[in-house]
Amino acid sequence: MVVSAKFASGGSQHPDSAIAIGEAIGQVLDTLGGRSPTLAALFFSEHHLPYLRDIVDTLHEVLNPSTLIGASAQGVVSGATEIESGPSLALFALHDRDLLVEPVLLEAIDTGDEAAILGWPKAVESPATLLLVADPFSFPTTVFLDHINTRHPDLTVIGGIASAASAPGQNRLVLDRTISSEGAVGVVMAGLGLEIDAVVSQGCSPIGRPYIVTKAESNVLYELGGKPAIERLKESLAEAGENAKLAFKGLHIGIVVDENQESFSRGDFLIRNVIGADQETGAIAVGEKVEVGQTVQFQVRDAEGSHEDLVSLLSSRSADAALLFTCNGRGTAFFGTPSHDAGVVEEVLGQIPLAGFFCAGEIGPVGGKNLLHGFTASLALFRSTGLGSN
Repeated sequence: MVVSAKFASGGSQHPDSAIAIGEAIGQVLDTLGGRSPTLAALFFSEHHLPYLRDIVDTLHEVLNPSTLIGASAQGVVSGATEIESGPSLALFALHDRDLLVEPVLLEAIDTGDEAAILGWPKAVESPATLLLVADPFSFPTTVFLDHINTRHPDLTVIGGIASAASAPGQNRLVLDRTISSEGAVGVVMAGLGLEIDAVVSQGCSPIGRPYIVTKAESNVLYELGGKPAIERLKESLAEAGENAKLAFKGLHIGIVVDENQESFSRGDFLIRNVIGADQETGAIAVGEKVEVGQTVQFQVRDAEGSHEDLVSLLSSRSADAALLFTCNGRGTAFFGTPSHDAGVVEEVLGQIPLAGFFCAGEIGPVGGKNLLHGFTASLALFRSTGLGSN
Protein backbone atom coordinates (compact mmCIF):
# COMPACT_ATOMS: atom_id res chain seq x y z
CA MET A 1 0.00 0.00 0.00
CA VAL A 2 1.17 3.48 -0.84
CA VAL A 3 1.42 5.78 2.17
CA SER A 4 -0.83 8.83 1.84
CA ALA A 5 -1.07 11.84 4.13
CA LYS A 6 -4.83 12.06 3.78
CA PHE A 7 -6.13 8.65 2.69
CA ALA A 8 -5.87 5.06 3.84
CA SER A 9 -7.55 1.69 3.40
CA GLY A 10 -7.29 -1.66 5.09
CA GLY A 11 -9.01 -4.99 5.19
CA SER A 12 -9.04 -8.52 6.51
CA GLN A 13 -10.39 -11.98 5.71
CA HIS A 14 -9.76 -13.30 9.20
CA PRO A 15 -12.80 -15.18 10.58
CA ASP A 16 -12.30 -13.77 14.09
CA SER A 17 -14.03 -10.36 14.10
CA ALA A 18 -11.76 -8.91 16.77
CA ILE A 19 -8.65 -9.83 14.84
CA ALA A 20 -10.18 -8.69 11.53
CA ILE A 21 -11.03 -5.18 12.72
CA GLY A 22 -7.67 -4.98 14.50
CA GLU A 23 -5.84 -5.78 11.26
CA ALA A 24 -7.84 -3.23 9.26
CA ILE A 25 -7.42 -0.48 11.88
CA GLY A 26 -3.69 -1.17 12.10
CA GLN A 27 -3.25 -0.72 8.35
CA VAL A 28 -5.18 2.56 8.42
CA LEU A 29 -3.32 3.95 11.43
CA ASP A 30 0.03 3.12 9.87
CA THR A 31 -0.89 4.99 6.69
CA LEU A 32 -2.38 8.04 8.43
CA GLY A 33 0.54 8.26 10.82
CA GLY A 34 -1.68 7.61 13.82
CA ARG A 35 -4.02 10.53 13.11
CA SER A 36 -7.76 10.13 13.55
CA PRO A 37 -9.74 10.23 10.30
CA THR A 38 -12.32 12.86 9.47
CA LEU A 39 -14.33 10.14 7.74
CA ALA A 40 -14.20 6.36 7.94
CA ALA A 41 -16.22 3.89 5.86
CA LEU A 42 -16.66 0.28 6.98
CA PHE A 43 -17.99 -2.59 4.86
CA PHE A 44 -18.40 -6.10 6.23
CA SER A 45 -19.78 -9.54 5.35
CA GLU A 46 -22.67 -11.17 7.22
CA HIS A 47 -20.15 -13.32 9.10
CA HIS A 48 -19.34 -10.28 11.27
CA LEU A 49 -22.95 -9.27 12.03
CA PRO A 50 -23.13 -10.96 15.48
CA TYR A 51 -20.04 -9.00 16.55
CA LEU A 52 -20.85 -5.69 14.87
CA ARG A 53 -21.39 -3.75 18.11
CA ASP A 54 -17.94 -4.76 19.32
CA ILE A 55 -16.43 -3.90 15.93
CA VAL A 56 -17.98 -0.42 15.90
CA ASP A 57 -17.00 0.29 19.51
CA THR A 58 -13.43 -0.86 18.90
CA LEU A 59 -13.17 1.27 15.78
CA HIS A 60 -14.30 4.37 17.68
CA GLU A 61 -12.07 3.72 20.67
CA VAL A 62 -8.92 3.07 18.65
CA LEU A 63 -9.37 5.01 15.41
CA ASN A 64 -11.68 7.74 16.76
CA PRO A 65 -13.17 8.94 13.44
CA SER A 66 -15.17 12.16 13.37
CA THR A 67 -17.79 10.36 11.27
CA LEU A 68 -18.24 6.66 10.53
CA ILE A 69 -20.49 5.21 7.83
CA GLY A 70 -20.93 1.53 7.01
CA ALA A 71 -23.00 -1.27 5.52
CA SER A 72 -23.25 -5.05 5.44
CA ALA A 73 -22.43 -6.67 2.12
CA GLN A 74 -22.29 -9.90 0.18
CA GLY A 75 -18.62 -9.21 -0.42
CA VAL A 76 -16.15 -6.36 -0.03
CA VAL A 77 -13.36 -4.60 -1.90
CA SER A 78 -10.07 -4.19 -0.07
CA GLY A 79 -7.28 -2.63 -2.09
CA ALA A 80 -7.05 -4.35 -5.48
CA THR A 81 -8.76 -7.47 -4.11
CA GLU A 82 -12.47 -8.25 -4.37
CA ILE A 83 -13.53 -10.74 -1.70
CA GLU A 84 -16.75 -12.26 -3.04
CA SER A 85 -17.46 -14.84 -0.33
CA GLY A 86 -16.44 -15.82 3.17
CA PRO A 87 -15.54 -13.57 6.12
CA SER A 88 -14.44 -10.15 4.93
CA LEU A 89 -14.08 -6.62 6.19
CA ALA A 90 -12.86 -3.45 4.47
CA LEU A 91 -12.08 -0.04 5.94
CA PHE A 92 -11.50 3.32 4.24
CA ALA A 93 -10.39 6.53 5.93
CA LEU A 94 -9.49 10.09 5.08
CA HIS A 95 -8.02 12.84 7.22
CA ASP A 96 -8.74 16.45 6.29
CA ARG A 97 -9.29 19.00 9.06
CA ASP A 98 -10.87 21.46 6.62
CA LEU A 99 -13.42 19.00 5.27
CA LEU A 100 -17.00 19.74 6.30
CA VAL A 101 -18.85 16.50 7.07
CA GLU A 102 -22.47 16.15 8.10
CA PRO A 103 -23.76 12.67 8.99
CA VAL A 104 -27.30 11.85 7.85
CA LEU A 105 -29.60 9.14 9.25
CA LEU A 106 -32.63 8.70 6.96
CA GLU A 107 -35.93 6.96 7.57
CA ALA A 108 -38.81 6.34 5.17
CA ILE A 109 -42.40 6.69 6.40
CA ASP A 110 -45.21 5.28 4.24
CA THR A 111 -47.82 8.02 3.75
CA GLY A 112 -50.01 6.03 1.39
CA ASP A 113 -49.28 7.78 -1.89
CA GLU A 114 -45.53 8.16 -1.49
CA ALA A 115 -42.94 7.62 1.19
CA ALA A 116 -41.88 10.60 3.28
CA ILE A 117 -38.16 10.81 3.99
CA LEU A 118 -37.23 11.89 7.51
CA GLY A 119 -33.80 13.00 8.69
CA TRP A 120 -32.66 15.16 5.77
CA PRO A 121 -31.02 18.40 7.01
CA LYS A 122 -32.76 21.72 6.40
CA ALA A 123 -29.65 23.29 4.90
CA VAL A 124 -27.03 21.57 2.73
CA GLU A 125 -23.70 23.00 1.62
CA SER A 126 -23.60 23.42 -2.16
CA PRO A 127 -21.93 22.11 -4.20
CA ALA A 128 -21.27 18.99 -2.15
CA THR A 129 -21.11 15.20 -2.33
CA LEU A 130 -23.33 12.76 -0.46
CA LEU A 131 -21.99 9.28 0.22
CA LEU A 132 -25.07 7.11 0.72
CA VAL A 133 -25.69 3.47 1.66
CA ALA A 134 -29.24 2.18 1.98
CA ASP A 135 -31.28 -0.88 2.84
CA PRO A 136 -33.20 -2.19 -0.21
CA PHE A 137 -36.22 -3.40 1.75
CA SER A 138 -37.06 -0.31 3.78
CA PHE A 139 -35.76 2.71 1.88
CA PRO A 140 -37.12 4.07 -1.44
CA THR A 141 -33.79 5.11 -2.90
CA THR A 142 -35.24 6.19 -6.26
CA VAL A 143 -37.80 8.46 -4.55
CA PHE A 144 -35.06 10.01 -2.44
CA LEU A 145 -32.81 10.60 -5.46
CA ASP A 146 -35.68 12.25 -7.33
CA HIS A 147 -36.08 14.59 -4.36
CA ILE A 148 -32.35 15.39 -4.38
CA ASN A 149 -32.32 16.02 -8.13
CA THR A 150 -35.18 18.50 -7.76
CA ARG A 151 -34.25 20.27 -4.52
CA HIS A 152 -30.45 20.01 -4.57
CA PRO A 153 -29.26 19.87 -8.20
CA ASP A 154 -25.67 20.69 -7.17
CA LEU A 155 -25.45 17.71 -4.82
CA THR A 156 -23.72 14.61 -6.21
CA VAL A 157 -24.79 11.29 -4.68
CA ILE A 158 -22.50 8.24 -4.80
CA GLY A 159 -22.97 4.94 -3.00
CA GLY A 160 -24.68 1.57 -2.97
CA ILE A 161 -27.38 -0.67 -1.58
CA ALA A 162 -26.56 -3.06 1.28
CA SER A 163 -26.42 -6.63 0.00
CA ALA A 164 -25.91 -9.04 2.90
CA ALA A 165 -29.60 -9.91 3.30
CA SER A 166 -32.30 -11.81 1.43
CA ALA A 167 -35.13 -10.61 3.67
CA PRO A 168 -36.14 -7.40 5.51
CA GLY A 169 -34.36 -6.65 8.76
CA GLN A 170 -31.21 -8.65 8.01
CA ASN A 171 -28.95 -5.90 6.69
CA ARG A 172 -27.05 -3.58 9.00
CA LEU A 173 -26.16 0.08 8.45
CA VAL A 174 -23.73 2.05 10.59
CA LEU A 175 -23.60 5.77 11.29
CA ASP A 176 -21.13 6.75 13.99
CA ARG A 177 -22.18 4.53 16.95
CA THR A 178 -25.71 3.89 15.68
CA ILE A 179 -26.45 0.49 14.12
CA SER A 180 -29.68 0.19 12.15
CA SER A 181 -31.45 -2.54 10.16
CA GLU A 182 -33.48 -0.19 7.96
CA GLY A 183 -33.46 3.17 6.22
CA ALA A 184 -30.28 4.76 4.87
CA VAL A 185 -27.16 6.43 6.22
CA GLY A 186 -24.96 8.99 4.57
CA VAL A 187 -22.49 11.79 4.97
CA VAL A 188 -22.52 15.13 3.15
CA MET A 189 -19.02 16.37 2.38
CA ALA A 190 -17.70 19.71 1.16
CA GLY A 191 -14.33 21.41 1.40
CA LEU A 192 -11.67 23.28 -0.58
CA GLY A 193 -8.94 20.76 0.13
CA LEU A 194 -10.71 17.80 -1.47
CA GLU A 195 -12.18 17.13 -4.89
CA ILE A 196 -14.58 14.20 -5.30
CA ASP A 197 -15.24 12.93 -8.79
CA ALA A 198 -18.02 10.45 -9.63
CA VAL A 199 -17.50 7.71 -12.22
CA VAL A 200 -20.38 5.45 -13.28
CA SER A 201 -19.53 2.55 -15.59
CA GLN A 202 -22.70 0.86 -16.85
CA GLY A 203 -20.85 -1.30 -19.33
CA CYS A 204 -23.57 -1.41 -21.99
CA SER A 205 -23.27 -0.90 -25.74
CA PRO A 206 -26.16 0.58 -27.75
CA ILE A 207 -27.47 -1.41 -30.72
CA GLY A 208 -29.61 -0.17 -33.58
CA ARG A 209 -30.60 3.47 -33.33
CA PRO A 210 -32.48 5.67 -30.85
CA TYR A 211 -36.27 5.84 -31.02
CA ILE A 212 -38.84 8.26 -29.63
CA VAL A 213 -41.44 6.58 -27.42
CA THR A 214 -44.76 7.21 -29.18
CA LYS A 215 -47.02 4.97 -27.08
CA ALA A 216 -46.41 3.69 -23.58
CA GLU A 217 -48.11 2.97 -20.28
CA SER A 218 -46.13 2.76 -17.06
CA ASN A 219 -43.22 0.39 -17.83
CA VAL A 220 -44.71 -1.06 -21.03
CA LEU A 221 -43.54 0.21 -24.41
CA TYR A 222 -46.18 -0.19 -27.14
CA GLU A 223 -44.76 1.94 -29.94
CA LEU A 224 -41.31 3.33 -30.74
CA GLY A 225 -41.11 5.82 -33.57
CA GLY A 226 -44.69 5.01 -34.62
CA LYS A 227 -44.13 1.24 -34.96
CA PRO A 228 -44.70 -1.65 -32.51
CA ALA A 229 -41.86 -1.83 -30.00
CA ILE A 230 -41.11 -5.44 -30.83
CA GLU A 231 -40.65 -4.52 -34.50
CA ARG A 232 -38.15 -1.84 -33.52
CA LEU A 233 -36.32 -4.46 -31.44
CA LYS A 234 -36.07 -6.75 -34.46
CA GLU A 235 -34.70 -3.87 -36.52
CA SER A 236 -32.11 -3.09 -33.83
CA LEU A 237 -30.97 -6.70 -33.67
CA ALA A 238 -30.69 -6.86 -37.45
CA GLU A 239 -28.46 -3.77 -37.44
CA ALA A 240 -26.33 -5.04 -34.55
CA GLY A 241 -24.41 -7.66 -36.52
CA GLU A 242 -22.29 -9.86 -34.25
CA ASN A 243 -23.42 -7.90 -31.19
CA ALA A 244 -26.93 -9.30 -31.68
CA LYS A 245 -25.72 -12.55 -30.10
CA LEU A 246 -25.11 -10.69 -26.85
CA ALA A 247 -28.84 -10.02 -26.56
CA PHE A 248 -29.35 -13.69 -25.67
CA LYS A 249 -27.15 -13.16 -22.59
CA GLY A 250 -29.11 -10.09 -21.50
CA LEU A 251 -31.11 -7.47 -23.36
CA HIS A 252 -31.50 -4.00 -21.92
CA ILE A 253 -33.09 -0.68 -22.74
CA GLY A 254 -31.30 2.65 -22.43
CA ILE A 255 -33.42 5.66 -21.51
CA VAL A 256 -31.79 8.95 -22.47
CA VAL A 257 -31.18 11.08 -19.38
CA ASP A 258 -30.46 14.43 -21.08
CA GLU A 259 -32.79 14.95 -24.05
CA ASN A 260 -31.03 18.22 -25.01
CA GLN A 261 -28.12 16.39 -26.66
CA GLU A 262 -27.97 16.16 -30.45
CA SER A 263 -26.68 12.58 -30.41
CA PHE A 264 -26.38 9.78 -27.86
CA SER A 265 -23.65 7.27 -27.07
CA ARG A 266 -22.54 4.96 -24.28
CA GLY A 267 -22.91 6.71 -20.93
CA ASP A 268 -25.87 8.89 -21.94
CA PHE A 269 -28.49 6.37 -20.84
CA LEU A 270 -30.17 5.05 -17.73
CA ILE A 271 -29.92 1.29 -18.28
CA ARG A 272 -32.79 -1.01 -17.34
CA ASN A 273 -33.61 -4.65 -18.10
CA VAL A 274 -36.01 -5.76 -20.80
CA ILE A 275 -38.23 -8.03 -18.72
CA GLY A 276 -40.81 -9.31 -21.19
CA ALA A 277 -42.40 -9.09 -24.64
CA ASP A 278 -45.84 -9.82 -26.10
CA GLN A 279 -45.76 -10.98 -29.72
CA GLU A 280 -49.52 -10.47 -30.10
CA THR A 281 -49.57 -6.79 -29.08
CA GLY A 282 -45.97 -5.99 -30.05
CA ALA A 283 -45.33 -4.55 -26.59
CA ILE A 284 -42.15 -4.77 -24.54
CA ALA A 285 -41.98 -4.46 -20.75
CA VAL A 286 -38.91 -2.83 -19.19
CA GLY A 287 -37.68 -2.28 -15.66
CA GLU A 288 -38.55 1.42 -15.45
CA LYS A 289 -41.52 3.70 -16.04
CA VAL A 290 -41.20 5.28 -19.50
CA GLU A 291 -43.15 8.24 -20.85
CA VAL A 292 -44.22 9.25 -24.33
CA GLY A 293 -41.65 11.62 -25.84
CA GLN A 294 -38.63 10.07 -24.16
CA THR A 295 -35.80 8.65 -26.27
CA VAL A 296 -34.73 5.03 -25.83
CA GLN A 297 -32.25 2.66 -27.44
CA PHE A 298 -31.77 -1.07 -27.00
CA GLN A 299 -28.53 -2.14 -25.32
CA VAL A 300 -26.43 -5.28 -24.84
CA ARG A 301 -23.89 -6.04 -22.16
CA ASP A 302 -20.79 -8.21 -22.18
CA ALA A 303 -17.59 -8.59 -20.16
CA GLU A 304 -15.32 -7.17 -22.84
CA GLY A 305 -17.47 -4.08 -23.35
CA SER A 306 -17.79 -3.56 -19.61
CA HIS A 307 -14.02 -3.76 -19.22
CA GLU A 308 -13.43 -1.27 -22.02
CA ASP A 309 -16.02 1.12 -20.58
CA LEU A 310 -14.45 1.19 -17.11
CA VAL A 311 -10.93 1.58 -18.49
CA SER A 312 -12.04 4.40 -20.78
CA LEU A 313 -13.81 6.29 -18.00
CA LEU A 314 -10.90 6.03 -15.57
CA SER A 315 -8.19 6.83 -18.13
CA SER A 316 -9.13 10.50 -18.17
CA ARG A 317 -9.10 10.79 -14.37
CA SER A 318 -6.58 10.98 -11.56
CA ALA A 319 -7.16 10.14 -7.91
CA ASP A 320 -5.39 9.81 -4.58
CA ALA A 321 -7.97 7.33 -3.22
CA ALA A 322 -11.28 5.74 -4.18
CA LEU A 323 -14.43 4.06 -2.96
CA LEU A 324 -15.86 1.39 -5.25
CA PHE A 325 -19.52 0.34 -5.28
CA THR A 326 -19.82 -2.58 -7.70
CA CYS A 327 -22.81 -4.75 -8.54
CA ASN A 328 -23.02 -8.22 -7.03
CA GLY A 329 -23.79 -9.41 -10.57
CA ARG A 330 -20.31 -8.45 -11.74
CA GLY A 331 -17.27 -10.12 -10.18
CA THR A 332 -15.87 -13.49 -11.24
CA ALA A 333 -19.16 -14.88 -12.54
CA PHE A 334 -19.39 -12.11 -15.13
CA PHE A 335 -15.77 -11.32 -16.01
CA GLY A 336 -14.38 -14.83 -15.64
CA THR A 337 -11.51 -13.61 -13.46
CA PRO A 338 -11.50 -12.37 -9.85
CA SER A 339 -11.05 -8.75 -8.74
CA HIS A 340 -11.78 -7.23 -12.15
CA ASP A 341 -13.12 -3.79 -11.20
CA ALA A 342 -10.68 -3.24 -8.34
CA GLY A 343 -7.87 -4.48 -10.57
CA VAL A 344 -8.77 -1.97 -13.28
CA VAL A 345 -8.72 0.84 -10.70
CA GLU A 346 -5.21 -0.15 -9.65
CA GLU A 347 -4.04 -0.65 -13.24
CA VAL A 348 -5.28 2.76 -14.41
CA LEU A 349 -4.98 4.93 -11.29
CA GLY A 350 -2.16 3.18 -9.44
CA GLN A 351 -1.94 1.59 -5.99
CA ILE A 352 -4.16 4.12 -4.26
CA PRO A 353 -6.12 3.43 -1.05
CA LEU A 354 -9.29 1.66 -2.21
CA ALA A 355 -12.26 0.05 -0.45
CA GLY A 356 -15.86 -0.74 -1.24
CA PHE A 357 -18.43 -3.49 -1.50
CA PHE A 358 -20.63 -5.60 -3.76
CA CYS A 359 -24.01 -3.88 -3.92
CA ALA A 360 -27.64 -4.76 -4.60
CA GLY A 361 -27.84 -1.51 -6.59
CA GLU A 362 -25.34 1.25 -7.26
CA ILE A 363 -25.84 5.02 -6.93
CA GLY A 364 -24.20 7.62 -9.10
CA PRO A 365 -24.84 10.49 -11.52
CA VAL A 366 -25.52 10.07 -15.24
CA GLY A 367 -26.42 13.00 -17.46
CA GLY A 368 -26.42 15.37 -14.51
CA LYS A 369 -28.95 13.35 -12.50
CA ASN A 370 -28.35 11.10 -9.49
CA LEU A 371 -29.74 7.65 -10.33
CA LEU A 372 -29.99 4.11 -8.97
CA HIS A 373 -28.33 1.60 -11.30
CA GLY A 374 -27.89 -2.14 -11.67
CA PHE A 375 -24.92 -4.17 -12.96
CA THR A 376 -22.81 -1.03 -12.64
CA ALA A 377 -19.53 0.04 -11.08
CA SER A 378 -19.91 3.42 -9.35
CA LEU A 379 -16.84 5.10 -7.93
CA ALA A 380 -16.05 8.08 -5.74
CA LEU A 381 -12.58 9.32 -6.68
CA PHE A 382 -10.85 11.49 -4.09
CA ARG A 383 -8.11 13.96 -4.98
CA SER A 384 -6.31 16.34 -2.66
CA THR A 385 -6.17 19.87 -4.07
CA GLY A 386 -3.31 20.99 -1.83
CA LEU A 387 -5.50 23.72 -0.37
CA GLY A 388 -6.23 23.94 3.32
CA SER A 389 -4.34 22.04 6.01
CA ASN A 390 -3.65 18.37 6.62
